[in-house]
Amino acid sequence: MGHGIAQVAAAAGFETRLYDVRADLVEAGLTKVRANLDGGVAKGKVTEAQRTATLAALRGETDLQAAVTGADLVVEAIPEKLALKQELFTKVAAHVASTAVLATNTSSLSVTAIAAELPGPERVIGTHFFNPVHVMKLLEIVVGQKTAPEVLASVQAWGAKLGKDCIVVRDSPGFATSRLGLVIGLEAIRMVEEQVASAEDIDKAMCLGYGFPMGPLKLTDLVGLDVRLNIAEYLAANLQHGDHFRPPALLREMVAAGKLGKKSGEGFYKW
Repeated sequence: MGHGIAQVAAAAGFETRLYDVRADLVEAGLTKVRANLDGGVAKGKVTEAQRTATLAALRGETDLQAAVTGADLVVEAIPEKLALKQELFTKVAAHVASTAVLATNTSSLSVTAIAAELPGPERVIGTHFFNPVHVMKLLEIVVGQKTAPEVLASVQAWGAKLGKDCIVVRDSPGFATSRLGLVIGLEAIRMVEEQVASAEDIDKAMCLGYGFPMGPLKLTDLVGLDVRLNIAEYLAANLQHGDHFRPPALLREMVAAGKLGKKSGEGFYKW
């Protein structure tokens, strides 16, 4: 998802740096951005001038210090592991100004916990984007216990410049969107497990019967089955009434088999 966030930031005119730990991963992200822009040009939704300007505002980096030095806002989109996010932001904090906003794209982890060991926890905030970032309009902004009001205001203004419709939620496990979306996704997986219907027909039922733009199982493939499993385990353990978030056996089996969705080539669908 990091490449998508970088794309919309660059498209909005912000000088943007896309960081990853290896050059091939950075290039893969930039390739996806170029493909998205090329697709937009082909569909008449992006002009050639907009494509050129977006790419000119975006550069890749494999050196963290070079990526974040001088940044007013740093957004992380690494795997949903609390320790990883804390470790990364600790490193980032050593290279940015004390006023730089540290934003986490977590979809379920506690923003307050991520901020707890960092210098200046008041500048940490949640910016939960949705896939594909350049298409989905929603930005869920999550306010931690120590997030400063001026940080919230600045991120709301930034989100608006990205063309997003922002909602603001209190830091609570799963926030608003993951709690609601995951309940439906897990129940759809249980229905496949119980052979109630095929994945395709379950998705069709939700799209045609309830107006979903994408079925819950195809969305699970897009998000990543491993990501959904991590979130489900976290919510089951941290919500007071979280038993309904306990992962289905089928989800665990598919993740163990490497069927992670689109990124692995197979999940509930073949990609």
